[in-house]
Amino acid sequence: MFKKHISNLSDDTIKAIILVCLAVGVVAVSYGSLAMAYGFPLWVPLALSMSVLAGASEFMFIGIVASGGNPLAAAVAGLLVNARHIPFGVTVRELVGKGTVGFLGCHIMNDESVVFGLSQKTPEQRKAAYWLCGLGVALLWPGGVLVGAAVGKLLPTPETIGLDAVFPAILLALVLPALKKRTTFIRATSGAVVSLAAVPFTPVGLPVLLSLLGLLTRKK
Repeated sequence: MFKKHISNLSDDTIKAIILVCLAVGVVAVSYGSLAMAYGFPLWVPLALSMSVLAGASEFMFIGIVASGGNPLAAAVAGLLVNARHIPFGVTVRELVGKGTVGFLGCHIMNDESVVFGLSQKTPEQRKAAYWLCGLGVALLWPGGVLVGAAVGKLLPTPETIGLDAVFPAILLALVLPALKKRTTFIRATSGAVVSLAAVPFTPVGLPVLLSLLGLLTRKK
């Protein structure tokens, strides 16, 4: 049945989905390596990769905790990052399925699956692209973590090959296009200033949450 739905997709779309999923797997390798290098037991990144299935929040969690931050603050920061899944859920409600299948459909909802799902022309193509990408990410993300964990055990420190810079670089690449809008630029800059100013006076993890105050900045 699944193969029948996939046949509705063009070869170019399938290739694009495969490439994106492979890229996600590569990022997962860096995530697993970092977690091991920071001293986390394997079950932590592996459990997060299967249950949370959201790279940005997972990277943020281990980064904050590894820096000495409160795990609760790290979890809250991760939840705030994943708040975008609320409008995502409304947008793809017809693609996730119903009943028991719907739970899995909601679990594999991520940036990549939503983008591919909504970019197709027909309902059948949208659903097929959403599920193909979602399942691909759900398999390659934990798989990459396992590979990264094996690599991470061989590294004395993540800084050895620059793994500690991978996540900030990825976030910066994702954010830069959005900064073309003046309002977004002003709010992002304001949040960054507030966060940096709070670093010397607040516990690790709290500056990230305080950066949300930048959203209150109005365009002038």
